[in-house]
Amino acid sequence: MAGRDPSPTAAQLRSFRHALLRWYDQHRRDLPWRRDNDPYRVWVSEIMLQQTRVAAALDHYARFMRRFPTVQSLAVAREASVLAAWSGLGYYHRARRMHQAAKIIARERQGRFPRTAEQWSELPGIGRYTSAATASIAFGEPIAVVDGNVERVLERLTGRGLPREAAWQQAQTLLDRKRPGDFNQAMMELGATICTPRRPQCLLCPVMSFCSTRGAETTAPTAARKQRELHYALARRNDLVLLVQRPPAASLMAGMWELPALSAEQTNGDAPLLRLRHSITDTDYRVAVYSFTPQQSARARESRWFTQRQCARLPLTGLTRKILAVLPLASTRTLAVSK
Repeated sequence: MAGRDPSPTAAQLRSFRHALLRWYDQHRRDLPWRRDNDPYRVWVSEIMLQQTRVAAALDHYARFMRRFPTVQSLAVAREASVLAAWSGLGYYHRARRMHQAAKIIARERQGRFPRTAEQWSELPGIGRYTSAATASIAFGEPIAVVDGNVERVLERLTGRGLPREAAWQQAQTLLDRKRPGDFNQAMMELGATICTPRRPQCLLCPVMSFCSTRGAETTAPTAARKQRELHYALARRNDLVLLVQRPPAASLMAGMWELPALSAEQTNGDAPLLRLRHSITDTDYRVAVYSFTPQQSARARESRWFTQRQCARLPLTGLTRKILAVLPLASTRTLAVSK
């Protein structure tokens, strides 16, 4: 459509919107945050879905909403409780800023949510995409969104790479102003399920007739993933486990609790109690956990002993939570676990 004519006609736009929305109405995934337009639920889902796949966010979303069902309950919670509920999703600055924004909504705005993208963008942790997505879905503001999925759809429709601002303008041109929230979700859904980075299902695409590339690759090849090794100590004392806290000023996962880290030399060449793989963003980690005595794992004053029940309420790093979930089975033999 736009590849052949940079200015689509009104008839073309109507036909495109109709085809996309009809497909979305019939095939959209049944996701919990789509069951109503409650601004709190929409906002929490959009924060969780930043740099996180839908499949990975589903269980976390359900647990988070049970723990914090309203913006008021989130606002009065301790930060440590919020981080504990967020544990496993990564990018913990998202949870911290959402907590800060909840306090502003609950206290300074008396529980009233912003209704426009401009108002949402004034809150901590709310960028251009999140503000537009939340305002369009929850309040029907006619404003388009561009994430990675939408950008890919637009590039294939037009047959050319689009600068960031041009992509936002193109998305706004295509937007259905009567159903902006559904349209934005339909564009994202199309990119996530049909117009995928590799092997797009063009024959199933509802807007294939408008596409200039029909699935031709327009994105840059994916960079090679980094490979790293990590070693951790497991020290147990009866039903207690030793954890250490990251410094409050740490650049990553500040204040989170984890198992004591080891250098390769500190493992003494022993066989690990547990092996597993863990992946984040662009890095794959090969992780080994070694059984240590309390004396071997003596650390600085930031270390503490916790029961399993206490661990469940701590803001643990996602990797530590994964390890502790497996370790009760790993006390007598070496295990290998994939992500």
